[in-house]
Amino acid sequence: MDDKRNLIAAILLSVAILLGWNFVSAQFFPTPAKPDVTTTVAGANGTPATTPAAQGQPSALPTATAPAAPATQAIRPVEAALAEGNRVPIETPALAGSINLVGARIDDITLTKYRQTIKKDSPPVRLFAPGGTKAAYFASIGWSAQGIAVPNASTVWTATGSKLTPTSPVTLSWANTTGQTFRIEYSIDANYLITAKQTIANSGAAPVSASSFALIDRLGKPTDPHEVDSWTIHVGPTGYLDGKSVFDTDYDDLEEAPNRTVRYNAAGWLGFTDKYWLAAIVPAKGERVTAAISSPSANNYQTLFARDFAQVGPGQQITTTSRIFAGAKEVEVLESYQDKLGITRLSNAIDWGWFEFFAVPIFKLLHWLFLQVGNFGVAIMALTLIIRLLMFPIANRQFSSMAQMRVVQPKMKALQERFKDDKPKMQQELMKLYKDEKINPLAGCLPILIQIPIFYALYKVLMLAIEMRHQPFILWIKDLSAPDPLHILNLFGLLPFTPPSILAIGVMAVILGVTMWLQFRLNPAPADPVQAQVFKIMPWLFMFIMAPFAAGLLLYWITNNILSIAQQQWMYRKFPALKAQAAT
Repeated sequence: MDDKRNLIAAILLSVAILLGWNFVSAQFFPTPAKPDVTTTVAGANGTPATTPAAQGQPSALPTATAPAAPATQAIRPVEAALAEGNRVPIETPALAGSINLVGARIDDITLTKYRQTIKKDSPPVRLFAPGGTKAAYFASIGWSAQGIAVPNASTVWTATGSKLTPTSPVTLSWANTTGQTFRIEYSIDANYLITAKQTIANSGAAPVSASSFALIDRLGKPTDPHEVDSWTIHVGPTGYLDGKSVFDTDYDDLEEAPNRTVRYNAAGWLGFTDKYWLAAIVPAKGERVTAAISSPSANNYQTLFARDFAQVGPGQQITTTSRIFAGAKEVEVLESYQDKLGITRLSNAIDWGWFEFFAVPIFKLLHWLFLQVGNFGVAIMALTLIIRLLMFPIANRQFSSMAQMRVVQPKMKALQERFKDDKPKMQQELMKLYKDEKINPLAGCLPILIQIPIFYALYKVLMLAIEMRHQPFILWIKDLSAPDPLHILNLFGLLPFTPPSILAIGVMAVILGVTMWLQFRLNPAPADPVQAQVFKIMPWLFMFIMAPFAAGLLLYWITNNILSIAQQQWMYRKFPALKAQAAT
């Protein structure tokens, strides 16, 4: 009767895990919805209800007189907005786009090294798009002043230079009617950093008080399911603000904040992060600025930093420097800007999570292996082998402990029977037995505990590192950062439907279940019948649980299972007592 009760309990527990995991994983471990996603950032499907009238103008800082806001615009296609002219092209090895001379906005950026999907004819990822389009997203710099006219979103600038490239800067200029001239000298490197030198020159008869600012304006939230902010992956406003990296502010927080604004007294950088992309504004190194993240109106979000107002006397000028990052969150590029240019904690734009100290070395080793072998799948398998070799002494101790535990099991049962009515005495005698036999009963748990940060770190690497995005393995696995695209229930795509995520069992998930089942079969049977039943069901539970995860994560687990089976066979030869117990 007890065995049947235990079996029923194990089955109910397994069903609860199976049904509950789908909800838990959706909340805490999101996975890509399709194998070839990551669509254009600025080309999301959601259309805002209205275009904010003041989009592109500072909503929170500075506090001086704000420039006039442009009239409300109708929603236009990106192509139509770009065809209106008044633009200076941008061309680098990593970027293409243009600067809009109306408003001096950087509002046209595509990332030429990255495609929207895995298809060869897929267009490049668009990061920035002009105002008035579905998901307008751009960077702008400007001035606020007291008593004089300053450039605004409607100002038409004059350009010196025909194209912005790493070897050819471009200068924009505009003058008001009271003797003040404003200049912006744009330069760009070979990656993703644009530098803007802002100069206000006063040729008037009286001093003026002015403040320069930089902002990023974004219309609409990301609509792709894998671009939603979650417990493990931060998407939304971010930065290094008031001495710490900001991961706890999302779009909803801005809408609910007092005055729809969150202010900061110091800023190393701030902007918006997507899963793979970042747009950020950066003041000069060591410069004192104040910053704000705000939602000027519904569905419109802005990050901004501003400098203190300064007096510009007649015949004087003031120059300030702002930097704009617009590109992919490549680890080496972010770290180079952090180390060489002093942009504090820019690499934290990648939300590595609790195990950053472990995830970053895992990524760097994995990326180095990829550079050696040329295939990320093979690199993952090599990484798994290295981890297993490093853990071999621990696993050896685990198997040795298991063998010793099986050998002394008759003595343990005798003690448990002898002192069944005196639990403290039983525990005391068991601890004495462990000490006399030199057994560590917790040794078997150590490899499992070590695997937890390894698994989580690899999960973060596969989900966040753009170096993994769209990387193929072999045969049907065209993107290791996405789930297995071949589902058994729709006959590998032959039937015209997509199974629900809880039943989307792919080929790799089945291989995972089989290898885990073989691994468990080699283990000695647990003495507890409930544990024995759970272990029988666990491989097939994990087959369902892991099916929606990235194929690269399944490949790691499958390789780990195969290496564990080989290691167990070797250990059985070394510890015959363990093999004999497994056979019985």
